[in-house]
This record gives sequence, structure tokens and C-alpha cells, in this order.
Amino acid sequence: MRSHYCGDLRKEHIGEDVVLSGWVHRRRDHGGVIFLDVRDREGLAQVVFDPDREESFALADSVRNEYVIEIHGTVRNRPEGTVNADMPTGEIEVLGKELVILNKSETPPFQLDEHQQVGEDVRLRNRFVDLRRPEMQQKMRFRSKVTNAIRNYLDDNGFLDIETPILTRATPEGARDYLVPSRTHEGSFFALPQSPQLFKQLLMVSGFDRYYQIAKCFRDEDLRADRQPEFTQVDIETSFMDEEAIMGMAESMIRKLFNELMGVELGEFPRMPYAEAMNRYGSDKPDLRIPLELVDVADLMADIEFKVFAGPAKDPKGRVAALKVPGGAELTRKIIDEYTKYVGIYGAKGLAWIKVNELEKGAEGLQSPIVKFLGEEVAMKIMARLEAKNGDIVFFGADKEKIVNEAMGALRIKVGMDMNLLEREWAPMWVVDFPMFEELDGGNLTALHHPFTAPSCSPEELKASPVDALSRAYDMVLNGCELGGGSVRIHDQAMQRTVFEVLGIGAEEAEEKFGFLLNGLKYGAPPHGGLAFGLDRLVMLMTGSESIRDVIAFPKTQSASCPLTDAPGEVSAAQLRELNIRLRKTP
Repeated sequence: MRSHYCGDLRKEHIGEDVVLSGWVHRRRDHGGVIFLDVRDREGLAQVVFDPDREESFALADSVRNEYVIEIHGTVRNRPEGTVNADMPTGEIEVLGKELVILNKSETPPFQLDEHQQVGEDVRLRNRFVDLRRPEMQQKMRFRSKVTNAIRNYLDDNGFLDIETPILTRATPEGARDYLVPSRTHEGSFFALPQSPQLFKQLLMVSGFDRYYQIAKCFRDEDLRADRQPEFTQVDIETSFMDEEAIMGMAESMIRKLFNELMGVELGEFPRMPYAEAMNRYGSDKPDLRIPLELVDVADLMADIEFKVFAGPAKDPKGRVAALKVPGGAELTRKIIDEYTKYVGIYGAKGLAWIKVNELEKGAEGLQSPIVKFLGEEVAMKIMARLEAKNGDIVFFGADKEKIVNEAMGALRIKVGMDMNLLEREWAPMWVVDFPMFEELDGGNLTALHHPFTAPSCSPEELKASPVDALSRAYDMVLNGCELGGGSVRIHDQAMQRTVFEVLGIGAEEAEEKFGFLLNGLKYGAPPHGGLAFGLDRLVMLMTGSESIRDVIAFPKTQSASCPLTDAPGEVSAAQLRELNIRLRKTP
């Protein structure tokens, strides 16, 4: 039905007879000559119909936006003065000779051009129309190129593409499982995988050495702009490679991806211990494009009478941190109040600040309601530690360490973006040396990543001091987003038993939940490790999209629903009876 895609036509096709098929993007009537911009997945082509061809001209006059048409015509130069340099096909046009209307269209719910602002709810409800927009077509095409490049790289490096089950059993991985009732096993449930973690480890035990999969994963958790209940990850596992080799392989893949598809050289991937990242940036995925850093000042605050600062300064689990913003003294009180509300989202009770107007005047040159509580000596010591200069502003966070890190870390990003402080376009890095465990409110420990991550110490050292143990885990971070993460896994039974013991998982519970993995470890499990990249998030970053929903063909909303299909939906009583399920509605 077509000889060429619309967007592929160029000057070298001038004089050729072509057949185009696509959608009417725009129709224009210029003094008796009708112009149709015809669109397909490759782009737009301008088609001209002259009135001397009465039948085709009449049909062209009758078409409207989003009609599906077929055109027979001849490629020619655009007249002088009408060339569109912003359009790949802007040097040529097609003289239409025949036109066939393949299907009519009702008026679409919104116009398909880049200037149209449409609410996301309308776009998702009519996703089949939204996906026709050139912007969305480009993103889906780019996503396809990304997955193809990843597959090529991994295939070339000896990795095997192996599928793992979608219907499996529930395992604790930090988020809720989506459960699937079994009709043939009354009262039992499958779970959709949060990741192929255990299966890919068993593939290493099975001797496949290098595995990958573009895998669908599912997590029933609260959503954000970069989260979906079902998502896609590039899942990788290797045998006989330590963390240095695994990180080197993954880094090489991402470098090649950015270079081939975007012409971007990512440069150095610095490595930063988790503790340093949290101390300097309040985050385990710091955005290194922003030069601002948190500085501890608790030791300077411990003996002052102002309890807002002195309390957290003396608390072993507290933190007092300062954030210097060069040039920030120009910020208005209204903006500072907005920042105060912003940090409140993260649990901060307030946001103290000092504007540095004339440092040479001592405390008199500092503008802030808190200077009088600090005293001149402490205030000037803080300024010296921060190397503050006239025109700067200093923000303070004082609370439990977790709250200060989250609030001040988020403030650092927001201020950096608002004041356009980014020093470069791309800032990749590795965060390493994660703690093996984190402490819950009740004092119990939980695995920071998952319980199959190998610690960087012996079983005896782990058991003696689990809170101090570090793991052999690593996260790749780009522009403040976690692109992917992984670890060297536990392949030794004694170490795995010790980790379970520290987590309070007894032998019976371990056997019930992870018996098939533990059984595999008995039979010559090799040293192995791997990582997984979030494909949706990777494409979101590479395309400059604001949300991963913009790079997924049919995404869910932030409430985990699908406006297009109206899912999730109710099922019939007969289906429930087959599954031996009775619904009990919450009063």
C-alpha cells in the first residue's frame, strides 16, 4: 500500500512516483490549492492537490484531521521561498494525483501538535490518539533503539537472553506482591515477580555464566513520577566476575548507549561510598551536576542554649547540617517561605537561614532571626567553616539524621534547579560500600538491598557487628536518578544462614520462603553477581521526559489504574466462585 514512508522523502526522490499511506495531520486551503500534511511513524510530508484533477481535489477538500488516506503522486521541489528548514522533508513536496480515503475519523479529543497543552488524564484515556503525536512516536522509537542497542551489546559480550517465570511465589523484597489466585490449587496464590532475582541466581548455579533479560516486573507500592506498578528492567547476572568487573561491564554498556544514540560522552564515573554521599549530599543518589554540599555543624551547636539546634547536636541519632547557596542572599522572604513548606514534606519542622550581607561587620553583617540565639562567636565559626561570602545564604536543618538528610538533600536539588546552578549536562557516578542492614524503628534489622547481597566481611564479623557491616553492593546514578543497582551475591551456605540469622529468619521460615534457592546453593554454586537497570527511567532521562509515563506506551496513573481500559475492574461472581474467593468489603 505504500512505496515510501512520509518522513523518509528527500531531494534524491525528486521525480519519483510514490505511494504514501498515513494520517492527515493538517489540511490547508490556499487560494484553490489544497495542502495536506500527511503523517506516519517516520514523520510528515506535504502533499499538494491542484484543482485540475477534479476527483482527487474534491476528495482532498473533504478530508479532515486524522482521516487515514492513501496518496499516489510525484515528488518535486518546493517552490522558491516555501522551503521549511525545520522539517526533514522541508525541501520537497508531493504533487498528489490520486487520493483514497481508507478510513474517516471523528474529531479527535485533542489536536496532535506540539503546541497543544492537554491534561494527562485526557491523554491516557485516549492513549491510542496520544501515541500518534510526533513527540510520542519519537520517544517510542527511541525506546526501541535503546533496547536494541542493549541487546546487541550484551549479545556481543557473551550474555544469553533467558526468560524466567512470571507466575512465581511471593517473596519478601521490600514492596507488596501482586497476587494471582490459582483455580487449580484451591486457596493458593501465585505472585507476579518484583524481579527475577532468585531465578537468575539459579541460572548461575546452572552454569549459564552470563544471563540477561528485558524483564517485566511488578510492585504493588505507592507511586511517584518515576514509579509504575509494572515496569521493565534490564536484568543482568554473571558468574566468576567480582564487583569491579561487573561495574566495568555495565559502565561500558551505558557509555556505548549514550555515545551511539545521542552522541554524548559521559566522561568519568567517580565512585563514592554511601556514607560520604549521605554526609555531603543527604542522598544515596546525589546529583553531582549541582555544586552545593551539606556541611556538618553539630559540634559548633552543641553548647548553645537554642535547643532547636543543641538538641539534635547532642543526639547520637541527630544531625545539624548547613547548606551554603552562593548568591542566595537575593532570595525573597516569599521564596524562603516556599522552601520552608517544601522541606516540611520530608518531615522538617522548619527551615532556619542566615543571609550574608557584610561579613566584615561580624554578626551585624548577618541577616537572620536566629543569629541572636547562636551568638557572634558560633555564627562566625559557622561562616568560616562554610567559607561563606557576601551575597550568600545559609540554610540549616536540625533533627533526626534521616529527616535532615531527606529534607536538606531535597532542598539542595530544588535550590540548585531553581537558581540554575547546574555545572554540566550529565553527571554519572557509582555509589558503593552500602551498609548491609538498616535499623527499623523497633530496633530490628532489615536488608538494605535484599538478603542475598554478599557482605564484605566474614560470617563471624557479620554476626559480631551487623550494624557496622558493609555490603558488596553498587548503584549507578545519573543526574540524581538511580539508573541501576546490584551486588555480588551470597554463594556460600554458611554466609547465607548467617544473614538470615541476623535478620531473624529462622531455618524453617528460610526453607519455606527460599528453599529452592538454598537447595541450589548446596550443589556447587559459583561466585556470582549482577545488577538491573530500570529501562523506563533510563529512557526517561535520555529523552528529557518529566515522567516515565511519557516513555511507556500504555502506562498506569499514579493511583495504579489504567484510564484507557478502566483497569483494575470487577470480575463476575462466577469467576470468583471458580477461584474459591469471597469478597469482603471494608465497612
